[in-house]
Amino acid sequence: MTLDELRIKIDDIDNRLLEMYNERMEYVHQVGELKNTTGAPIYRPEREQAILNRLKKQNNGKLTDDAIDALFVEMFTVARNLELPERVAYLGEEASFTHQVAKNKFGAMSSYLPINSIKGVFREVNRGTAKFGVVPIENNSNGIVSDTIHCLDSYNLKIIAEAVLDIQLAFSTLSNDVKDVKRIYTKDIAFGQCHNFLEALGLDEVEHIPVESTVKAIKLALEDREAAAICPKVASTLYRLPLLFDNIQDDDNNRTRFFIISNFENLPSESDKTSILVRLPNTPGALVEFLNDFESANINLTKIKSHIIEGQSLFFIEFDGHQDNEDIQEIVKKHGSCIKILGSYVKETDDV
Repeated sequence: MTLDELRIKIDDIDNRLLEMYNERMEYVHQVGELKNTTGAPIYRPEREQAILNRLKKQNNGKLTDDAIDALFVEMFTVARNLELPERVAYLGEEASFTHQVAKNKFGAMSSYLPINSIKGVFREVNRGTAKFGVVPIENNSNGIVSDTIHCLDSYNLKIIAEAVLDIQLAFSTLSNDVKDVKRIYTKDIAFGQCHNFLEALGLDEVEHIPVESTVKAIKLALEDREAAAICPKVASTLYRLPLLFDNIQDDDNNRTRFFIISNFENLPSESDKTSILVRLPNTPGALVEFLNDFESANINLTKIKSHIIEGQSLFFIEFDGHQDNEDIQEIVKKHGSCIKILGSYVKETDDV
């Protein structure tokens, strides 16, 4: 076929796509009307994941799994916003890692609310200012985020989804030569994550100035030709701070896991994970006895982390399965006063 003939074919497909999109949105509208009568939430992560899984299994064309995610997640977002515009609160500023996760989950059409603290994200979701919140829970190098654990303990909100992001850091500066850099700004943990790069270029001997966010680091470096920022590449581009080096992190497998929180619970899906907080009596064998019940029920524990909150031991525990499963309900009934169920959600990863 000629180029013009190919373009006519593509135009014809676009016309049919538009017709089918509108047909789908009509059915979405009817679903929304039914949900409004029952008060059911518009966003159902487990339903969307089931659709994506089904499409990927039957796909035999040129679209990759990531491409299917990108196309259909955006369509899901458009559909949800037709019924009820969503506001999503997230930690940090525009182009931060948490903002990237929020955009990946909720698409371009949602309304975004940047918040400068994890507690602030929980507060705004709890107030109803935002329907959803996005917060970090753990990094494979730096461990669990204690502020998130504290807020999960303090607020009666639910984890409705998880997401994992590869953390890739860049070195950006107005200077054309690293020898002219006298100061480096970034979030405190990023210095440790880029130690080998800094040492190799002699930048471990310049002044390291920790700031509250990598975006703040960019803004400071934009005002100082002798300064540099360690930051996400996407943020460097957005704020127009020239990028000198990319992928400077020591670990190419540097990953952070995030929680999406809201005020509702998910229905079971094909593959769920449940997170709980557990307060056990300060007696010998209490933890072992508690964990033995999971082994007896053949429930796979995927994470156990201990914390101290107000002088009391608290365990953050995760396991495969949905909280409504009969075997899990038996454990909840036995230890109900010790357990706070944080949420069951579609499992995206076993661990970071």
